[in-house]
Amino acid sequence: MKSNYELRITQHKSRLGNRFFLNLSLLALLLAGCLPKPAAIDPAIIQTTALETALAQISLPTKTQLPTEPPVPTATLPRIPPALPGTYQTSILKSHDIPRTYIADTCEYLQNKWNPNNSAPGTVVMTIMIHRIDKDATTSDFGSLTIAGKDLKQLMNDLHDAGFQAINMQQMTDFMYSNARIPQLSVLLIVDDRAGSSSKYNDHFRAYYEKWGWPVINAYIGMDERPDLWAEHAVLSAEGWVDFQAHGYIHNIPISEGSTDEFIMSEMGGVISTFQKYFNKTPIAYIWPGGGFSKRAVELGIQLGYKLGFTVNPRGPVMYNWIPQADAYNEDNPYAIPETPAGNPLMTLPRYTDIDARGRIDEVRVIAQEAAQYAEQNKASELEYFDIVCAPTYGPIPSTP
Repeated sequence: MKSNYELRITQHKSRLGNRFFLNLSLLALLLAGCLPKPAAIDPAIIQTTALETALAQISLPTKTQLPTEPPVPTATLPRIPPALPGTYQTSILKSHDIPRTYIADTCEYLQNKWNPNNSAPGTVVMTIMIHRIDKDATTSDFGSLTIAGKDLKQLMNDLHDAGFQAINMQQMTDFMYSNARIPQLSVLLIVDDRAGSSSKYNDHFRAYYEKWGWPVINAYIGMDERPDLWAEHAVLSAEGWVDFQAHGYIHNIPISEGSTDEFIMSEMGGVISTFQKYFNKTPIAYIWPGGGFSKRAVELGIQLGYKLGFTVNPRGPVMYNWIPQADAYNEDNPYAIPETPAGNPLMTLPRYTDIDARGRIDEVRVIAQEAAQYAEQNKASELEYFDIVCAPTYGPIPSTP
């Protein structure tokens, strides 16, 4: 049982709690009276807002995308190669002396022609035949094919002054087969027959070798006799400036259409054997004795390994893939055997005679100039043809040396 004192404490706490709740209630009423009245909401606004919300929630159907077709590639039209120009022609040659080509592969020809490491178009070779030299004669004798010593000197000086440079047979072969680089105006000097001693070359040609570096070709007869003479000429061969090439074995019976295979082989093959024996070399050119040749002899000559053959026919100069030939006997050169029937221009090359050559120097230079100009006029079309037709197989032509 609580004491009076504890009872009074309990009653006092009760009165304080009641007073606290009363005050709190009064405070709440006062605060509520201070708040603003809520604004009245317009029903039209409520409807508009609801409509906009509904419309926003409606998803409109999207347009169906049709499948796209894959792009059609643009057709690439094939490049059409241009027409190639014809062979260079000149009115300087006689009417029956027609330039012939011999490179069957057009792509090979164009590649060799326009390769800047090779001879430039218009590079020409003037081949000159020299027989007898009479150092004491006052005039040359065409009938005996004898040139006076003074006329030979004049010929050599005129050639040099005109810008010609002499080449050897290997250079000639490389040029004719692949357009290998040689001087643009070249001369091939061929002395026919076997000299009785080496003095012929020392007296008449050594000076030009020492001054200008000019070699000379000796068309040497291959009969196996006079070993002393072979030895004497072998010394010149070893020096390198006299280039010995084949001129038959017995030499004095020209080959003709009636010659047997046995005779042809003895003439063209016999000289190879003696060259190998005495000169330690194999000839690459055959200078036809007496200018006589035949289709069969040309065929057998190729089989024996000859690369070039030389006639006595003065048709004109030669260039890469360009050799003047005649189809038949004609009044222009009534004694010249027609070369075309033999079927290989490389084995029937023309030669000027030494006595007549001086008067042909300017003609040869003009042919070289005209041929170079003609090539330049057609360069673009030939290179385009090569790019379309040949380059996929042969590769591009080098643009610089």
